[in-house]
This record gives sequence, C-alpha cells and structure tokens, in this order.
Amino acid sequence: MRQARRRAIKGLYAITPDEVDTVRLLQQVEQALRGGASILQYRNKLADGVLRREQATALRDMTRGFGAIFIVNDDVQLASRVSADGVHLGAEDGDIAAARAVLGSDGLIGASCYNRAPLAVDAVRQGADYVAFGAFFPSSVKPEAVKADVQLLRSVRPELNVPIVAIGGITAQNGAALIEAGADALAVITALWDAADIEQAAGEF
Repeated sequence: MRQARRRAIKGLYAITPDEVDTVRLLQQVEQALRGGASILQYRNKLADGVLRREQATALRDMTRGFGAIFIVNDDVQLASRVSADGVHLGAEDGDIAAARAVLGSDGLIGASCYNRAPLAVDAVRQGADYVAFGAFFPSSVKPEAVKADVQLLRSVRPELNVPIVAIGGITAQNGAALIEAGADALAVITALWDAADIEQAAGEF
C-alpha cells in the first residue's frame, strides 16, 4: 500500500490556503480535486487545534471520495487521528523516525529539503517517501523562502529513488520546466486558490 501511494506522488500537489471558513475551504478543495489535483496537503496556519481537527477530518473524507492522497502538514498526531495518508515535515517539525513510529509502515512521510541536496539524501536514508525542494520562483506565501535553482532538480534526480516535489511560486506556465528537469509533482498554493476558476486552473496544471 505504501509503495502504491508513493508512486501516486505525481502531478498537481495542492496545498490548502489559510482558510478559517470550513464550508468555503471544502468548496475550494472540491473544485481543485475535480480539476485533477492528485495530492492534497492540509496546511492552515490560522486555525486553532479544534478547527484543524474539524477541517482535516472533512478533507480526509473528501479526498478519499476522489481517490486523492491526503497529507497533513507538520502535525504527525493530527495525521494519525484523521487517518491521513501521511505527513509532511519541515526542518523544525520533528524527525522522520518519530513520525514513522506514529504512522506505521504504511504512512507516507515527506520532507522539505529547500535547496539542499544532502538534506534530501539523508531524508531518504531515514525513510522519507518523497522530498520537496524550493522555492524555485518568488513566493507570496513565503517571500523569505530560500531560493532553489532548476538545475538542482537535474543534479539530484539520478541520486534519489523517491518522488520529488517542487514548490515556490509555481504556475501552469513555469511549472513545465520543473517537470522537465526531474520534478514528479508541483506543489501549488496561490496560482490555484487565487484563480477565478479553481477547477480550470487545476486542469491546466
């Protein structure tokens, strides 16, 4: 099961906006899933613990209905409680072994590796199922994010036997170069949720 899910990390990787209105969030996500998003990561920096549990539970049910992978950002315990497919960890979000102990052998674990190839190699050695690099382009969500060069993807692709996710200011126009360079999936926030037609934007990706 885990290997099948790992292989499914490809295509449009939608990361939720900071939306406290659960009804609106679900409407937006449904459009993205209808448009073809294959992975959804729940990330909401504005929600408290109760709201995060409510939203994550509802999104878990929705993604299951669409056959999409559901990942929780940063919070291993929340991922476990809502039976998410996995968790995504940043540099300060705990280690991979601890997450594996909670999620078990079937849980997916993704790791942010920024612009550092050695970090990715180490994450895979520790058991990460996919790695993420970026920001490749200026990001309005994280304007202070470290910059990654497209050449990084070309250099690490032969070294890594797990899916690679690219993130940071990605649009349907600039994303093709990242796929060509070796990315398996494109993680998108602004270009998706700020679109006038979310379903159409997802389809374009």
